[in-house]
Formats: sequence, structure tokens, C-alpha cells
Amino acid sequence: MSGNAVPNKLNSAPVFTFISYAVVCIIAIVCLLPFVVLISGSFSSESSVLADGYWFWPRAFSLEAFRYIFRYPGDLLSGYRVSILITVIGTTVSLFISTMAAYVLGRKELKYRNVLAFFLFFTTLFNGGLAPYYIWLSRNLHLTNTYSVLILGPMFNVLYVLILRSFIRSSVPEPLIESAKIDGAGDMRIFLQMVLPLTKPALASIGVFTALAYWNDWWTAMMFTTKDQYIPLQYMLYKMLSSINLSSAMAQFVTNQNAPKETFKLAMTLIATGPMVLVFPFVQKYFVSGMTIGAVKG
Repeated sequence: MSGNAVPNKLNSAPVFTFISYAVVCIIAIVCLLPFVVLISGSFSSESSVLADGYWFWPRAFSLEAFRYIFRYPGDLLSGYRVSILITVIGTTVSLFISTMAAYVLGRKELKYRNVLAFFLFFTTLFNGGLAPYYIWLSRNLHLTNTYSVLILGPMFNVLYVLILRSFIRSSVPEPLIESAKIDGAGDMRIFLQMVLPLTKPALASIGVFTALAYWNDWWTAMMFTTKDQYIPLQYMLYKMLSSINLSSAMAQFVTNQNAPKETFKLAMTLIATGPMVLVFPFVQKYFVSGMTIGAVKG
């Protein structure tokens, strides 16, 4: 009986593999279908969408929504420039400072490290509110209409610091750091030459979420910028959508009553998410590694 049990388990392995791949494919298709509808709707005419709804292919092909978005190509390129700039610089600075804070909080010789960690965690439960935040950045730090406010505003995430601290504890051996100190290496050299290289998978995973947060951030620009050269892509598209909604609400008083509203939303989403979709495959390997590392001890 025991001799027949092993072949049965072996024979069931291909079946399990087939079922697993089938389930993953179904989930992937379900996740991909909304994006297909998004692309199809953005290339459809406004009248066909209002009459027949959305479908998996354009029922009446039209570039009306994209023409409306690209009416002022200079402004669009400026929005892309600002978004790319704050995303690259902000993600780099955020990862560096977050990793440094996580490394310091993870050192056993640091006094009151648990108290400091509690202070950081406390800010995730309670905050001072919008008014003190706005007053501090605008009146005290004088960051209005600067790139600094777009970078420093959403830069720090306490949750990422705590995740990095746990990752460094489990992935950077304590004897390795102690041996480096015996050889005369300082904390900064250990951090730059040992800790950062060993935390690349975690940095890649958190970097994706940080970059998405910077790329999709329009609220900071709305609060602290009034000049066009500091407006990122997301906020610029938000202003265009607000203009269309206002034109639709006051159609009897405006000359442009045919502005694409529904298809504009889809085209706007496609333009805004396109660059991040193109970048993600290049960091997917590190992203998956960072999500799964630590699951197996040994």
C-alpha cells in the first residue's frame, strides 16, 4: 500500500501544476480586462460611449479625447518633466533616508530605539491635521511654489521604515557588522557598502510603491503650487478634467459643448499610467524577490 502511495503523489503533481497555472491565468485575465476596456474606451467616440457603453474594442474609433488632451503639448510635456523629476529624485531620497533611519533604529547599541520607533509608529495612528501641516510647510518652511515641497511632502512613510528595519535585521548578519567595525569601518561606510547592497530586494519593492505615490500625487501640488512650471502631470490632468466638468455643467453658457467627458477620463488614465506600466517590467524581478525574501529561513 505504501509503495502505491508515492506514485499517486507523483502523478498528481502535473495535475496540480496545471490547475495552478490555469487559476493564475484566469486571475491575470480578470485583472487585464479592465485595462483593455480602458484602452478601448479612450479610442472611442464620446457619442458611442454614451449610447452603447464601454466594450472590449472601439465601436466608433475616435481620437477626440487625445486631441483635447494634446491641445497644449507644451503644458503636457512640462507636466511630464515635473512628474519624472520629482518621482526620480523623491524616490531616491526617500529610499536613502528611510533605509538610514531603519538601520539606526535596528542597532542594539542605540539608546531609546524602541521609544523612537514608538514615536514614529504613533504618527501612523494620529496626526496633527491638515491646517498645521499646511502652515508648517508654507509659512514656516516657505516651500510654496518650489520643487522641494513636491519632493519633501510625500517623502516619508513610517510603515516603510518599519518594514526596512525588520528586513535589515533578518538579512544583514550582526557578526558581519561587528567584524567590519573591528576592521575599522565606521557606521556610514558599513551602511553604504554593506547594508544598502544587501537590502536591494527590499529597496526595489518599496521603491515601486514610493515611485507610484510620487507619480500619482496631485494633492500636494494643488495645496502648495500656483505656478505652471511646478505643476506635475496628475494635477494638470485633474485641472483639465475639472474644466470639462465645468463646461458640461454650464453648457448653455459656453461655446464648446462637445468636449469629451467620459472618454477623456479614460484617455487621461491611460496617459498617466502608461510610463509606470512601461517601467514596472524592468523592476519586476527585484520586486518579486523583495516580496518573497524572508519567507524561508536557513
